[in-house]
Amino acid sequence: MTLEAQAFIVFCLGMVVFMGIGVPMAFALVLTGAGMAWVLGFWDTQLLAQNLVAGVDSFPLLAVPFFILAGELMNAGGISRRIIEMARAWVGHIQGGLGFVTIGAAMLMASMSGSALADTAALATILLPMMKSHGYPMGRSAGLMAAGGIIAPIIPPSMPLVIYGVTTNTSISQLFLAGIVPGVIMGLGLVIAWKVECRRLTVRQDPPMPLAGRLRATAKAFWALLMPVIIIGGMKTGVFTPTEAAVVAAFYALVIATLVHREMTLVQLHGVLSRAAKTTAIVMFLCAGAQVASYMVTLADLPTVLTGWLGDLTESPKLLMLVMMLLLVVVGTALDLTPTILIFAPVMLPIAVKAGIDPVYFGLMFVLNGTIGLITPPVGTVLNVVAGVGRLRLDEVIRGVNPFLVVYLAILLVFVAFPQIVIAPVAWLR
Repeated sequence: MTLEAQAFIVFCLGMVVFMGIGVPMAFALVLTGAGMAWVLGFWDTQLLAQNLVAGVDSFPLLAVPFFILAGELMNAGGISRRIIEMARAWVGHIQGGLGFVTIGAAMLMASMSGSALADTAALATILLPMMKSHGYPMGRSAGLMAAGGIIAPIIPPSMPLVIYGVTTNTSISQLFLAGIVPGVIMGLGLVIAWKVECRRLTVRQDPPMPLAGRLRATAKAFWALLMPVIIIGGMKTGVFTPTEAAVVAAFYALVIATLVHREMTLVQLHGVLSRAAKTTAIVMFLCAGAQVASYMVTLADLPTVLTGWLGDLTESPKLLMLVMMLLLVVVGTALDLTPTILIFAPVMLPIAVKAGIDPVYFGLMFVLNGTIGLITPPVGTVLNVVAGVGRLRLDEVIRGVNPFLVVYLAILLVFVAFPQIVIAPVAWLR
């Protein structure tokens, strides 16, 4: 057996065993990388330490803590609440209106924070009590919020797209452009699915709000709505890079929360900074650990090994994409989005490029697939967030999200069959 084959076995078994016994993902990546180094004859503690540092020594990765901070500031500073109130003013009175409010608010918030967990927590905290008081079924409502929350990693600015871009050396700006149309399509898919669900609902509706009231709610959300315009517009016009856009987003959210809305005190700001720092530490340690494993994967030349195994699939890009997407759907049931990107993206991208698949298209599809994994049991991180905030049983939320999960999988298959849906808007926007 060749050293490369031995390293591949160590990689697979190591990840399965360490995850199976409950070792935190970052440590599992480091230990697996160390095992591969031993097998390949590259064991050197200094080399491991250098790769740990190199995993986080990246200017584009600075976007991660600032996007996390921006999401926390939005929730604590009243920005998210004003977006939801505006959406409720315009569509809250129609049949199943609070569901459409959820979808609209999710898409607007996605264009600001880029964090599925932050957006989902905000939606569930504000809207679940409203939907319960109006007689909506809690399982289905919670499922809709989970499905809406995962639009955030697709519509720019997106923290997972930043991590993918850094990990695979793909243009983050082009990944952001690639996420606009798919994110809108995801929202439209949820609208159609919820409209079908509304036929079986008998719930209390809000009375129609007069135009003056709607305009007042919109005016209150003005500063919130200006945020994505500044971020996306600044990147599109070249005023700042995606990393600088994250800093702008965090600073803008801080100014609005403290000086305009005046809903955040210094005590609350301390809590916001503390939560953002803890989340950042987790993500960055994952990136550091992944660099160790990724370096050893490169030394073992595993992409070439996998390409040899896939054989003739590289001659059929769409079939190859379908196979890789099915594999990632299975992976998404067990792994969170960030570890999936860090572990599998560096291995799969060279195979896709060899088959002639556009790297930006593949990156968007990769992140979209991993995002769907956030609402796929048994792990389903976003499902756990909704269940925790709403104090619901996890199995109830899983049943509630199933119709929307089916819609997302159908959208994924459509993008595999018709890649120009993703590729053409990027070329036009560029």
